[in-house]
This record gives sequence, structure tokens and C-alpha cells, in this order.
Amino acid sequence: IGAFHWAGEFEGKKAVMSVLKTVNLPAGRQGIPGLGKKHSGKVRDFYILGDKRIIITTDRLSAFDKVLGVFKSKGQVLNKLSQFWFENTRDIIQNHMIFVPDPNVMVVKNCKLIPIEMVVRGYITGVTNTSSWGSYEKGERIIYGIKLPEGLRKNQMLPQPVITPTTKAEKGHDERLTEKEILQKKIVSPNLWQEMKKVTVNLFKRGQEICARAGVILVDTKYEFGLLNGKLMLIDEIHTPDSSRFWVKKTYEERFKKGLEPENFDKEFLRIWYAKRGYKGDGK
Repeated sequence: IGAFHWAGEFEGKKAVMSVLKTVNLPAGRQGIPGLGKKHSGKVRDFYILGDKRIIITTDRLSAFDKVLGVFKSKGQVLNKLSQFWFENTRDIIQNHMIFVPDPNVMVVKNCKLIPIEMVVRGYITGVTNTSSWGSYEKGERIIYGIKLPEGLRKNQMLPQPVITPTTKAEKGHDERLTEKEILQKKIVSPNLWQEMKKVTVNLFKRGQEICARAGVILVDTKYEFGLLNGKLMLIDEIHTPDSSRFWVKKTYEERFKKGLEPENFDKEFLRIWYAKRGYKGDGK
């Protein structure tokens, strides 16, 4: 294990060993000595040290906003993928990453969160009641304020990618937002909103291009942004199996024609498993 040293506040190897002991623990359990208060999300734990954050991506697996268990090495996959994409999108927008001292750990700049998740979709899909396909299947044609054409089938490519923003909820489900609501509620200024939209489209385009070269379709994803000294920054994660859907490009067309679900590299199989048993995120 490489050295993990931060401003003399804690010793490298001991800190990393502490990380490895906590990646499979439930949220809210056992912090790392010397790092102060532990903050826990569904998958990530983090500590704030001055103007920096230490983010630990755990092996916890979640779906429908519930932690369902742990999956060995999942946290390393998410963290290293984010590192790859942060490094390969800096020319589009600066991000919060400083360095990655351990496969599960990322040290980042502590940005002020913008409470909007920028969800961008290249295909109409999903299994939840509030997914784009779930809404379309029920007869809705204006979704997130965007008018969709008649005759679409599940898992079909959209005429062009669409941005379907949601709230960034601390607890429970994220809620839909429209551009009109964002501006009326003054969540962000019109100029900042335009910048966020432009960056979102460019990030998604870059992601689709790189994935296509690897035989993968980037179906949809979400981006989170923050502000640092008034400047827009990409934060959280980018193009991971937790934040995105990935389909196998080689078999997509044939399976789509047959009405079969695409082969995937994400956790959609888990959502489908629950949906077939009558659970789509509502209730207990």
C-alpha cells in the first residue's frame, strides 16, 4: 500500500489500513481516527479537512435509494473510473480531484454544492415509475418539460440527448425539475444554468465517443457541479456504473429488434430484478 499522508495530520499506512477496514461497513459506522467527523452517503463516506475533502468510495451497493449490501472491490472500480474520466475531461471543465492515494480514496477540493443533478439521456429507458420510459409508457409525452415524439419503444435512441434535471435530495428520492422551475426558484442564475447545460452536453458527448471506441454505449448519466471561488467545477463522480447506464454496443441492435433488454455493464439488472418482484422504489 502506497503512502497516504495529508499535511502531517495522520500517518500514511495506518490511515490507508483504516480505510480498508471501513469500505464494507454500513453508512454511519466507525470513522477513521484523526480525520474528524465522518459524513456518510449511500455509497461514499467523506471527511472535511480545511479546504479539502477525503472521499472514500465504499463497496456498498444501493438501488432505489436503499443500501442493499456490499460487493467486493466495487468501490475501487467506481473511484478509479472517476479518476480516468476526470483526467480525460479537464479540457471541458475543471473538476474537484486533486489526487488518488488509494484505489478507494480520492482527495478533492471542497466545493459548494449546486443542488441540481444534471441527468442527460441518449436513450429512453428505465424501470422506475419516474423514469423516462416509465412516464412515457403511462402516456406522458412532455417529460421534464421536454416534448417527446410518438411511437418510441423502450431502449430506443432519442433523436438527440435530452437534459432532465432533478433535485439533489439529502434523503429520499430526487424530484424532477424543469428549466422553468430552476430559473423561477432562482436555484442558479440564468448564466450559470446555461453554462451547466453546455458543459453537460459536452461531457456526455465526450463520454459517448470514448465509450464507443471500447464497444460500449453510454446510455445516460448524471453530473453534479459545485462552485469554488465562484467558478463552476465538476464534482462527485463521472461515468461510473452507479451514475450511468452502459450497454454492449455489439449486441444492442439485435436485442432491441427482438424486444430484449440490452446487455449491460451497470446495476440496471438489480433494478429490473426488484421491479419484476413488484418493487420500484416506493413504499417499504
